[in-house]
Amino acid sequence: MRAAPLHGTLYTGRVIVTIDGVAASGKSSVASGVARALGVPYVSSGLLYRAATLLALEAGAPLDDARALLTHLRAHPLRLEALAGGNRLWAGERELTDELHSTRVDQGVSAVAALPEVRAWVDAQLRALPEPFVAEGRDMGTNVFPQAGAKFYLTASPRVRAERRAQERPEDVPAIEAALIERDRRDRVQSAPAPDARVIDTGPLSLEGVIGTILAALPARSA
Repeated sequence: MRAAPLHGTLYTGRVIVTIDGVAASGKSSVASGVARALGVPYVSSGLLYRAATLLALEAGAPLDDARALLTHLRAHPLRLEALAGGNRLWAGERELTDELHSTRVDQGVSAVAALPEVRAWVDAQLRALPEPFVAEGRDMGTNVFPQAGAKFYLTASPRVRAERRAQERPEDVPAIEAALIERDRRDRVQSAPAPDARVIDTGPLSLEGVIGTILAALPARSA
């Protein structure tokens, strides 16, 4: 992954900005917007967990068996293409990106992400990426990049998140809301803000408003 040229004077050099938050809080869209404004790539950790879940489902592998999952991942290496405008995920020559946000992956990804061995595998992939970048996920600021100089955590009520997701999928808002509440329960251990993260309620804000709030909070850095 090669960083694009920086725009403006906010950031230069080795910089990591982390954007964590609950499911469907807008992390990917916000991270992409912030990355484009800074002229750096953004990294979606969730796509790696989703890709591992998809491959396991296709192979009929149990989602709670870390050894079987890692064996399958080593046999089918994943490649994350981190770009400011959007991440793409590949398994060999096959692009998985468009298949990673299905309901069946939604339902299984928490179980996969809860496995310490799989989390360690994902963390290793992320830490190998060259800086600078914007990293989004569940525990970027707490576990993966605790040294990051700028940390943010996005949240919103389950109803607001369900209404937003319903605009992307042909599903019933109450059903999505119930699924998100259950997802929040399962993700509680992994999805907690870092003590030094700024928490942003995205409910009353537009996408541009959230991005602007983050950009305004970033400390200026010199080369």
